[in-house]
Amino acid sequence: MRGVAVAAIALTSVMSMAACAKDSTSSSAGGSSNSASGSGCKLATPPTAAAAGSSTTTSSSKVDGSALKVGLAYDIGGRGDASFNDAAAAGLDLAKSQLGVKAENVKETTAAPNESDAAKEARLRQLAQDGYNPIVTVGFAYGPALQNVAKDFPNTKFAIVDSTVENSPNVTPLTFTEEQGSFLVGVIAAYKSKGCHVGFVGGVNVPLIQKFQAGFDAGAKAAAPDIKIEDKYITPAGDFTGFQAPDKGRLVAQGELSAGADVIYQAAGNSGKGIFDAVKAKSGTYAIGVDSDQYKQAGVADDKDIIISSMMKRVDTAVYDFLRGVAAGDLTSIPKVFDLAVGGVDYATSGGKVDDIKSTVDAYKAQIISGAIKVPSTVSGS
Repeated sequence: MRGVAVAAIALTSVMSMAACAKDSTSSSAGGSSNSASGSGCKLATPPTAAAAGSSTTTSSSKVDGSALKVGLAYDIGGRGDASFNDAAAAGLDLAKSQLGVKAENVKETTAAPNESDAAKEARLRQLAQDGYNPIVTVGFAYGPALQNVAKDFPNTKFAIVDSTVENSPNVTPLTFTEEQGSFLVGVIAAYKSKGCHVGFVGGVNVPLIQKFQAGFDAGAKAAAPDIKIEDKYITPAGDFTGFQAPDKGRLVAQGELSAGADVIYQAAGNSGKGIFDAVKAKSGTYAIGVDSDQYKQAGVADDKDIIISSMMKRVDTAVYDFLRGVAAGDLTSIPKVFDLAVGGVDYATSGGKVDDIKSTVDAYKAQIISGAIKVPSTVSGS
């Protein structure tokens, strides 16, 4: 399995951070007059710990996946969303090139917006009946359907991204600490904001996306205790079209920009394209992507100049590791959770727009890995 080993971290100080709040300003927590390129914030003294050292090692043992017949069930948006689903697709593509998984032995399907659990169950059941094994489901929305299907196909190995399925030994959960990666891009937003006013746009107001908000808000406030934050969602819980509505995403982002935010972090799936477009249309503002390194994504190439970083959620790594584990007949080395320590989440540096603050962001990263900073995973009051 492709794993990530984290070297020991020498800490010279432990910082305390304010609790995450859902809205705008909080009371000062002893910020100093530090400055950074673009920042209009009064910045807190950053951690002095050395950056977390990590090394990625690829197993030298050859694994043959040519006999696998892989089913991949995407969330809404599917392959080509330039975000979450594309990350899963990248993991599958890596398995084709590295493990020898044959294209003719792969079936990819995509959920429709607001489709029923029964429709998801029918799709998964058909894949299993057709002999696809393993089957990867992308997104927590597949949980209820997988609960029913997995027990009827005990010899089929399933994985689910962003959820767990209780009492199902043939289901491997692939979960992440989205809040940890989001904390880091919150720090970036604070350092890059000219007006000390930033924003978060979530696709759908559900606990998973609230983890992104919670981490982002906490990171921004740790870096700049007096920062103002706009937090909004495209659709409420139950309406999953918020992940597939670029026009609505654009309107929400325009509202935050009009309120004064000049750096916006989005966790909105395919709706992120509309958010990027809104930011690009307003001079002097920037955006932060999500899931994939969106600076490199062809689907949002027109907006790459305003994307200063992305919170990378390594769904590609998780999907690849699962497929490799199935091919090798050993799933025991897959992490219980893909966190900062194993490289499951991180921040992107493509485009060079955060090079001037990389050492600072890495110091915060080291403190999270060490446990000196505990990142909240829930939004205050939720």
